[in-house]
Amino acid sequence: MEQVTAPPIRALIVEDNRDICGNIAEYLERHHYVLDFAYDGMSAVQLALTNPYDVIVLDLMLPKMDGLSVCHKLRTDAALETPILMLTARDTLDDKLKGFSVGADDYLSKPFELQELHARLQALYKRSHRKAANLLTVGDLTMNRSTLQVHRAGRRIDITPAGMKVLQRLMEAAPSVVARDELETLLWADEPPDGDGLRSHMYKLRQIIDRPFDSPLIHTVHRIGYRIAEEPE
Repeated sequence: MEQVTAPPIRALIVEDNRDICGNIAEYLERHHYVLDFAYDGMSAVQLALTNPYDVIVLDLMLPKMDGLSVCHKLRTDAALETPILMLTARDTLDDKLKGFSVGADDYLSKPFELQELHARLQALYKRSHRKAANLLTVGDLTMNRSTLQVHRAGRRIDITPAGMKVLQRLMEAAPSVVARDELETLLWADEPPDGDGLRSHMYKLRQIIDRPFDSPLIHTVHRIGYRIAEEPE
């Protein structure tokens, strides 16, 4: 039986001490990591915004832009969700709380053991992948299947329970068509209401998913059903 090899973990290491960078590289590359390095805050922001990293290791004290500012910019200005492990020689509760307040996911105090750094990065990587598995995305529309939170273009959208069922099914099937009878069964089992109740639900869903935004995502496939996609076929 052919052995399946796990994909490498892509990590950005932001640290101005090149000796520390060398030690991290020597250890993590033996554990199937692909690494990029930034030695100041400005370079870190540029690399983080132009490359798909799985995790980021971010030192607190950096030239040009400190780690707190880098983290805040990535989280607030760019809405980047990549897990961030912050490194610091400052081991006070206040410093850690500041890091968490700007979006850091974990903290590691210097000096640290490379085995612990590796273990923490593995935990962040696994946690983020579990979260991604629960996230449905179509264009700028997202649904978290665990929390049932829906956002479009960063804006929170409140949906009725029935609308949530329909939207989730459409997003799971996207960009394929979901037949009318499948959606009716989803809503009412074997007892659909008189009239075209599904059309009423779809109208309400369009009012909150499509109408406030520039481009529609929900499309009618005449006499067949509905689909959700960035562009109609």
